Amino acid sequence: MDSDLEKDFKEVLKTLSSQFGDDLDMQAALFLIGVQELGKGPMKFSKSAKLDVMHIAICTLLAPYGFYEYEGLDKDGWPHWKANEQLPPLKPGQQLQLMKQAVVDYFKNKELIN
Repeated sequence: MDSDLEKDFKEVLKTLSSQFGDDLDMQAALFLIGVQELGKGPMKFSKSAKLDVMHIAICTLLAPYGFYEYEGLDKDGWPHWKANEQLPPLKPGQQLQLMKQAVVDYFKNKELIN
C-alpha cells in the first residue's frame, strides 16, 4: 500500500476524530461526507436513509474519476447522480485503496488537510 496515501488517510481520520470525539473509520468518513453533501445539517436518519447518505458520499467521491455525473436535486432536496461507466473489476484491497484516495482528495479539495 502507498505509504503516503495511508499517512494522508490516517490524517483525515485523525482530523475528523478530533472534531467528532470518536475514533472514526472509512464508513464514518463516508457518512460524514454524505451528510455534508446532503446539506441539511444534523438530523436523525433511518437505517435506509443512512445507506442513502453513504451513497451520496460514494457518488460524490467517485464523480471526479468519471464514474458518476451529478444530475441535481430531487423535490426533497436530495442529490442524485447517474452512473457514467461501470467501475472496473477491483479486488477488495483495490476498492479500499480507491476509496481512501478519493476521501483524501475530497478533504484536500475542501482544504481540511494539506
